[in-house]
Amino acid sequence: MARYTGPVCRMCRAEQRKLMLKGSRCTSDKCPLNKKRGAPGKDPKARGGKKSEYGIQLAEKQKVRRMYGMLEKQFRLTFDKAARMPGVTGENFIQLLERRLDNVVYRMHFAVSRNQARQIVNHGHILVNGKAVNIPGYVVKAGDVIEVKEKSRKLPLIQEALNEVSKSGTMPWVTVDVDAVKGTFTAVPRRDEISDLADIKEQLVVEFYSK
Repeated sequence: MARYTGPVCRMCRAEQRKLMLKGSRCTSDKCPLNKKRGAPGKDPKARGGKKSEYGIQLAEKQKVRRMYGMLEKQFRLTFDKAARMPGVTGENFIQLLERRLDNVVYRMHFAVSRNQARQIVNHGHILVNGKAVNIPGYVVKAGDVIEVKEKSRKLPLIQEALNEVSKSGTMPWVTVDVDAVKGTFTAVPRRDEISDLADIKEQLVVEFYSK
């Protein structure tokens, strides 16, 4: 499967926003944004003029896509699916992104970043309702139980990630049993519940793809 293999901190610098792509590094002094580093490129100030409407929409689309670690094709397919669903397209879109298995694994703190969660799913460490699933884009439903395989529960990277449960808790739509390394996706989150996306304007993404 195709994937981005370049420097991920460069993405955060381009957006001038923490996309939380490298787990604990993003909250440490090693984060380039904590060092007040500017946008990448030889002369980013030369590109700092007023953006067009299209440019603003494109930038928002790129920000969300990078945050969830998706390539353009799968991101667009997810949007198309959201557009066919009843209700508000933008909210449907964010909910579908949140229901991706790799994202749910990240939200349950079985991984420190979405990139790491994708790797854990790809390597076959995750069970959904007792069955192995190795597709990061698998869409989780309300009531689904996600757990780490028994032989994988002691992996240092998973144990390290689980420490975050006691520090910051979990999102309202998931519950986690740390000892069993198991969690339940209790409900599809409402848009206003996703606090770390408060600055995301998904309507701009809808406008970008609706042209």
